[in-house]
Amino acid sequence: MIGAIFQLLNELVEVRIDRNNCLFRTGEYGGAFVPIDSIKLDKNGVIKEHPDLKDKDDWREQAVIRFKEHLKTLDGETKKINYVIDELKKLGYKPLYLQRQGHRTIKLQ
Repeated sequence: MIGAIFQLLNELVEVRIDRNNCLFRTGEYGGAFVPIDSIKLDKNGVIKEHPDLKDKDDWREQAVIRFKEHLKTLDGETKKINYVIDELKKLGYKPLYLQRQGHRTIKLQ
């Protein structure tokens, strides 16, 4: 299991990768991890990454589906969390810490 902590505006978001599962939590969900489907996305950031979703009503759902599909193709949790970090940085999330199970937390700043 591996995870990262991000900041989006004044909110902290923790993302955890456990095999092919990508979960996140904020204070908004009472401290429980929830599926990545519920994460807030900026439409401009999504369109920058996926221009074909510009005029689609379900742009958010399509972006999440594409994210999950690509995550499944990556080998190892380290590659997956690095992909998540790169993708969320594009959407305005600022990575603060990286956490590996059984290791010390690494500051990413």
